[in-house]
Amino acid sequence: MKTILILSAHPINGKPLRLNQEVRDIEAGLERARNRDQFQVISKWAVRTQDLRRSLLDYKPEIVHFSGHGAGEAGLVLEDEAGKGQLVSTQALAQLFKLCQASIECVFLNACYSEVQAEAISQHIGCVVGMNEEIGDVAAREFAIAFYDALGANRSYEDAYEFGCNAIDLQSIPESAIPVLKSRNLRNQQTQTTTALSLEIPEGQVALNSAFYVTRSPIETDCYEAILNPGALVRIKAPRQMGKSSLLSRIIYHARQQDYQTAYLNFEQADGEFLSSLDMCLQWLCTSITDELNLPNQLEDYWKGVLGSKNKASNYFQKYLLKQIDTPIILGLDEVDEIFKHPIIATDFFGLLRAWHERAKNDPIWQKLRLVIVHSKEVYIPLNINQSPFNVGLPVELPELNQTQVLDLVQRHGLSWSKSQVEQLMVLVGGHPYLVRVALYHIARGRMTLAQLEQVAPTEAGPYSDHLRRHLLNLQNDSELLAAIKAVVKSAQPVDIETIEAFKLRSMGLVKFQGNKIMPLCQLYRQYFSDRLKVNS
Repeated sequence: MKTILILSAHPINGKPLRLNQEVRDIEAGLERARNRDQFQVISKWAVRTQDLRRSLLDYKPEIVHFSGHGAGEAGLVLEDEAGKGQLVSTQALAQLFKLCQASIECVFLNACYSEVQAEAISQHIGCVVGMNEEIGDVAAREFAIAFYDALGANRSYEDAYEFGCNAIDLQSIPESAIPVLKSRNLRNQQTQTTTALSLEIPEGQVALNSAFYVTRSPIETDCYEAILNPGALVRIKAPRQMGKSSLLSRIIYHARQQDYQTAYLNFEQADGEFLSSLDMCLQWLCTSITDELNLPNQLEDYWKGVLGSKNKASNYFQKYLLKQIDTPIILGLDEVDEIFKHPIIATDFFGLLRAWHERAKNDPIWQKLRLVIVHSKEVYIPLNINQSPFNVGLPVELPELNQTQVLDLVQRHGLSWSKSQVEQLMVLVGGHPYLVRVALYHIARGRMTLAQLEQVAPTEAGPYSDHLRRHLLNLQNDSELLAAIKAVVKSAQPVDIETIEAFKLRSMGLVKFQGNKIMPLCQLYRQYFSDRLKVNS
């Protein structure tokens, strides 16, 4: 026989709760259960700290049910000698359940904001239920009744949790995501799944078959739809290591699934000599695309005469490449920031891309060409508004991951985290995909805990040292940017910085905008640059 110990606390200075009704409903449900003889219910009211301890010692329950108030990080609310609320800390509760873990199988904290305590207690107890925010009385009661109905039918604790959530849904109450389950069985399953997946070192592009690519809807769908349009132009912009190239590779893959031809060029791979003049750059462009399309190189036949380089390149596309292939051609141009470094060719090069896009509006052969342009930096080179490819087509700016997406990544790494732990990580690294993945990779491998990561992250001994040092060197090479980042990390509030410096820092991924002002993207950057640049906040 299993003992269910129901502990209720309703301080006279707290919000009224219908705890007696909840207990009666639980008892009634178990009384009608087929396996009712397997359970005995013991109820304790107006529970004080000593009542909690004595009840656990005296009754040695398998299931402990607490009904009352939660206070988030501050703890759970019991009663004092005068019947008023008394906070019991999360650490103290976890330690008490550790001391009594021999008999306890499940702890049910039917109290608002009790996920923090559930997470702490779950380090010692196999199954713990808590609430990640405020839950209404009706939803809490429906969940509890269904939970114990399922136990009475000899279902597992994990199943009972699912029945509880479903009971809330059946009542059309939009609170079924509030109860959370911390289960050792589920953690073990997640660990096995993670081992089977094998963790990936977070570097470079995320492979097409990776389990760790997070879709940022509706961005991917918008891009997939855009390249189906004749003469399409998609321009993807985001700071480094935000997932631009990973998105581009998926756009190219989607195009291939439509039987389109594709060509991918990374301008970081172009030798410096090819970016020294427009003629050399366009010859490299045409030759590289020919090779990507597996066509014979016919460049010599089109690179003759007095026509300028842009005309020669256009003729090569129109009279050879686009004629040779019957299907649309997706041209992915990655890291075009390299062209920004060469103003002598940038204006003409980008003007040519815009011209090709414009020709597609009326010329069927140019409609085959669909451009995807990827860059990190703001466009500061002087481009005529009618000759720039950066003010036409579909603009895509990759955002940081939101809390739901970070939680998804946490789970994919086989980690069972509370909402507060996810928030803790996002304070440290924001929603920066690379920074988040590095953290989860090291934690999932057991190399460090979240608390240890917080300590070591902004130091040269941490997992971000190379990433941080690269940014530091770039800042030290630009006195205006250096002064700007110092002002940003020094201030506890968003600051107003010159427009160019603000956008450059954003292009580096170091800051985020709050209106027209900027602040550090995350605590990691604030701490590291404050320390390395000797800034006193």
